[in-house]
Amino acid sequence: MVMGSIPEEVDIAVIGGGVGGYVAAIRAAELGKSVTLVEKEKLGGHCLNYACIPSKTLIHIADLVYDARNSQRFGINGNGVSVDAKVMLDWRMGVSKKLEDGVGFLCKSNGVEVIKAQGAFISSNKLQLTNGEELDFKKAIIATGSEPTALKGFDFGGNVLDYKQALMLDRVPESMVIIGAGYVAVEIGTLYAKLGSKVHIIARSDVLSRFDRDAVNLIKESMSALGVTVHAGTEPVSHDGESVSLADGEKLDADVIVVAVGLKPYTDVLGLENTKVKLDQRGFITVDGSLKTDDDSIYAVGDVIGEPMLAHKAIRQGVVAGECASGVNSGYDNIVVPAVIFSDPEVALAGSLEGAGVSVTKFPMTAIGRAIAIGKEKGFVKIAHDADGLVRGVEIVGENASAMIAEAALAIEMGATLEDIADTIHPHPTFSEAVQEAAEAALGRPLHFFYGKKSGGRV
Repeated sequence: MVMGSIPEEVDIAVIGGGVGGYVAAIRAAELGKSVTLVEKEKLGGHCLNYACIPSKTLIHIADLVYDARNSQRFGINGNGVSVDAKVMLDWRMGVSKKLEDGVGFLCKSNGVEVIKAQGAFISSNKLQLTNGEELDFKKAIIATGSEPTALKGFDFGGNVLDYKQALMLDRVPESMVIIGAGYVAVEIGTLYAKLGSKVHIIARSDVLSRFDRDAVNLIKESMSALGVTVHAGTEPVSHDGESVSLADGEKLDADVIVVAVGLKPYTDVLGLENTKVKLDQRGFITVDGSLKTDDDSIYAVGDVIGEPMLAHKAIRQGVVAGECASGVNSGYDNIVVPAVIFSDPEVALAGSLEGAGVSVTKFPMTAIGRAIAIGKEKGFVKIAHDADGLVRGVEIVGENASAMIAEAALAIEMGATLEDIADTIHPHPTFSEAVQEAAEAALGRPLHFFYGKKSGGRV
């Protein structure tokens, strides 16, 4: 970190050192601006230290353990595989520390001043820092992210954890009750089930209720095989530290209770009332196409401006805000923000499968050689297109879906057609061939799956 006295006035002050904030700071510094980044905890924010990276680190470890214990069909006997949860946690913490240090190096290398403090607006051009100093600026970028939403009757503390604490355990709980049914609940539930916990997920309606049911049904099948029990259509009423009582009268053993009912924007302590920044009805900061707030001096990016609350969206917005605050004619005009669930199997979506005049074609992973070779046939690719063959959306369910979806996002952003994808050579044998095959099927010329005479692949 760059340490030292704060300049009398900086060109740009960035509040929040998460992925949106540090990217904005670096981009502005690259454009020759003096930049001060104010972060109260760790560089990299929740993504690097408490959420995205830690969860995917632990998911990878859980997958290794589970595959080692369940690979008899490949001639591998892993009956003696055990888990050292303390070593596992050390690795997870080490990954975050390495990335945090990397962000510090990038800030220092680009001349970004990093101040460890909480910042609150005194006015539209001045911050009060908790280290006792004041910071004058020409422009500011708010990138303070979000925080876990609490649930009445299940206050955080004791064995009631938020998602961050659930990813910092130095033991594998015997039993875990997860309140919430979004992707966080599914990811945490799946990883701990693979490590040996008995997992219960409490869903008011059903898990992943906003996602395509074909994909969700595969995830639910997988969770059921892992011993995860989904309690759909009910709610938690109370807990006594050892169990959770449900509205339907059922009682669940709970060594650990994880509350994962959503996120709320972190804006309460920013002193926004001393600026012209406005919030919408849900508490998110309102911005225009350049990510400028109602205050001409202040921009905002990431979770604080609303859904989707995803790190990669914040990164792109950080670039745009850094440019706009530096006087560059830029704008956040991306058509699609891909979404990924690191479940088993993975689910990734870019664009939409719905809309007037949209047709959808489905291609199964059971027809992909690579999937058969490694025993990962669960899944499919759905590709949505309009009457002109323009790609409108792609859903990928299966191994490596998280990596494959970038092709779909690029295709939609560039206005690609089915023929563009179908006529592009995809390497063999890989899972990516399923995207090409889905496009071929949508054109009525399927190669490696038989849909029936002249039926094409539409569903």
